[in-house]
Amino acid sequence: MSRKHNPSLPTIDIPYMIDFLTRLLSTPSPTGFSSQAIALVEKELAAFPEVRTERTLKGSLLAFFPGEDGSDAPTTRGLTAHVDTLGGMVREIKASGRLELTSVGGFAWGSVEGENCLIHTRENGTVRGSLLPHKASVHVYDNVRDDKRDAAAMEVRLDAKVASASEARQLGIEVGDFVSFDPRVEVVNGFVKSRHLDDKAAVANLLCAIKALHDHNLKPRASTCFLFSNFEEVGIGGSSDFPASLEELVAVDMAAIGDGQASDEFHASICVKDGGGPYHHELSNKLRDLAAAYDIPVKVDIYVHYSSDGKAYWRAGGHAAVALIGPGVDSSHHYERTHTDALVDTTNWILAYLLNN
Repeated sequence: MSRKHNPSLPTIDIPYMIDFLTRLLSTPSPTGFSSQAIALVEKELAAFPEVRTERTLKGSLLAFFPGEDGSDAPTTRGLTAHVDTLGGMVREIKASGRLELTSVGGFAWGSVEGENCLIHTRENGTVRGSLLPHKASVHVYDNVRDDKRDAAAMEVRLDAKVASASEARQLGIEVGDFVSFDPRVEVVNGFVKSRHLDDKAAVANLLCAIKALHDHNLKPRASTCFLFSNFEEVGIGGSSDFPASLEELVAVDMAAIGDGQASDEFHASICVKDGGGPYHHELSNKLRDLAAAYDIPVKVDIYVHYSSDGKAYWRAGGHAAVALIGPGVDSSHHYERTHTDALVDTTNWILAYLLNN
């Protein structure tokens, strides 16, 4: 049974959350090329006059929501989620007119084999293509099934009549152009299937929580900032931009699912330790206590091959307590899937945190 409204918390606009998430997922934003996604979030936040936004020099977006402690109170709480995703950049234009890529973010090349993509040129808009092994046809090549999938073995086949590097360049393509992979968004039976739910699902959680406060004329208990970061997938998204007055930071990012993991697609999770070590014990316990108080079913987990903007903040010298929560996402950094239940629970958890000491 899908989650029902939690009567102890403001009502969540679930159709809005799914609509916004679908639009955000459909907006290309590989790390380093995320300005359109940031602009979309900025436009959504403009509907909430109590929230003030500002762009950082790095291109991320900060949103400030004054709390019950007053508009002049220092910002002591922060939440963060990232709009940037996995992707690629053109490394070489081959003599054949096909493209070799370099990866942006950490993924297995086999996870994007056969995917359609967009090459974002500097001046000529986008060019369609597909990412395939150079030796793709079993009718021509030996060992196609066993050949290694890596950057050197993969190439983009352009959807244009090109047979040379010069013809590809005539389309406006150059080394350094960004490449985004088609997300293939589907919403079916409560599931959301798409690439890049990491971490656009959590961005939708934050927007939906802000909207719920706005719709019910409520304020956070303490003045709060929200960072929508744009370099998380390369490890530096949350490394700066937070106010010095920050005392607590909750990173909201997807929960990893697989053998040996506690997380699943139907719940929110809290990560107490990732590849960079434990999170702040007291803040994590505070969040677990809030979940219990509001009857939000959550999972507790450890992600051994994982990091977050919260850890980037600590590595850069941040002093605030840091915790990590988020919706369960299956097949992370592949073709991902989550469920509305996990999205609702995560949003409710964020609201419980915002509305309490």
